[in-house]
Amino acid sequence: MRYLVLQKKILLANLFKEVAMEPLAHRMKPRVLEEFFGQEHIVGNDKLLYRLIKSDKLTSVVFWGPPGTGKTSLARIVANTTKYNFVELNATNAGVADIKRIVEDSKNIFVNPKGKTILFIDEIHRFNKLQQDALLPYVEKGTIILIGATTENPYFEVNKALVSRSTIFRFKELEPKDIREILLLTIKDKERGLASYNLDIKEEVIDFLAEISNGDVRTVLNALEIAVLTTDMDSKGVIVIDKDVILNCTQNKKSMYDKSDDSHYDTISAFIKSMRGSDSQATVHYLAKMIAAGEDPMFIARRIVIAASEDVGLANNEALLVATAAMQAVHQIGMPEARIILSHAALCVANSKKSNSAYLAINAAIEDVENIDTGTVPMHIRNSPISQMKQEGYGVGYKYPHDYEDSWIDQQYLPDKIKDKKYYISKKWEKKL
Repeated sequence: MRYLVLQKKILLANLFKEVAMEPLAHRMKPRVLEEFFGQEHIVGNDKLLYRLIKSDKLTSVVFWGPPGTGKTSLARIVANTTKYNFVELNATNAGVADIKRIVEDSKNIFVNPKGKTILFIDEIHRFNKLQQDALLPYVEKGTIILIGATTENPYFEVNKALVSRSTIFRFKELEPKDIREILLLTIKDKERGLASYNLDIKEEVIDFLAEISNGDVRTVLNALEIAVLTTDMDSKGVIVIDKDVILNCTQNKKSMYDKSDDSHYDTISAFIKSMRGSDSQATVHYLAKMIAAGEDPMFIARRIVIAASEDVGLANNEALLVATAAMQAVHQIGMPEARIILSHAALCVANSKKSNSAYLAINAAIEDVENIDTGTVPMHIRNSPISQMKQEGYGVGYKYPHDYEDSWIDQQYLPDKIKDKKYYISKKWEKKL
């Protein structure tokens, strides 16, 4: 009997040792909905996803959002609460054979009496078309209830048929208040957190970590764990964690901008719209965000040139000159000095009066040329290089504008069929050449 008790103690000791060796961020993953912070818009009380999980009536879903926002954690909460068979795959190392094996097991009444399996696929966007197609018939029949997690836009990266049979839930970056609650829980938790250490963590540290997290709780938990494990105890046996300690255990504030994902398009869109909206402060902010993320400066310069014509246009003709000169200068000089030139050009566009008349004019004209019969060039403005063509009426009746006062004379230039069309409509503040 004593031998069995001893063996049990050794087993438990090894188990606790194994748990302690897991990273803090992994240990603190929520086990039930009550431990899940953030995403109130989808898992708040009485929200659709909350009700589906609580009632164990989940249908196929795709969790879409940035890293560290709880997609995998929420899937594992489902695993802890569902009565159905739950299987987890990672798309980076799984294939069609794995899917077929899971389906066969799901259909086996002895292995799976309920006949359904909840299949969680992390990074589902990494599945190729063949692998995603292999899932489709089983998701459609209900044999597989799919939970896909992705940081990429599923409307572009996931099979459209799968998306149409799933509910998309968009995960947002966690708010600082949510990060703060998780940090406080971690410090107080003896079983999984840091309460077993004799810690003195200053209030400003919690606030600072919440501020630099940019919504990614995994990043700040990793930083806090490094700080605790690498800081020596003081003379009283206390591990003091202040802001200076944290600064030495973290990299620069995490930038939520990745050239390979949606944030690339979101940021450039915000940059362009800020210039168009004449918000110079936002223009510089998004420009800085792109520069800090290592965006190609020529990519930025080209967008400024486009905005100089599309959004400023004839309201300030000099803006295009500044933008094109800036693009050339950026090409010749390069970073880091090119940041100054980009700022100069972007602020010139942002601070200029705006007119999109050139943009609207060419779009309307192209639409007519491509879609309706616009007629032919009027005879009096056609080319007539030889006398025989003049006899046919080419160029006959043309009035040379410079022969008239102010070098202008009223005559028809548009084809007869569209002679009354108004493509270009000027704004009163447009600068005349």
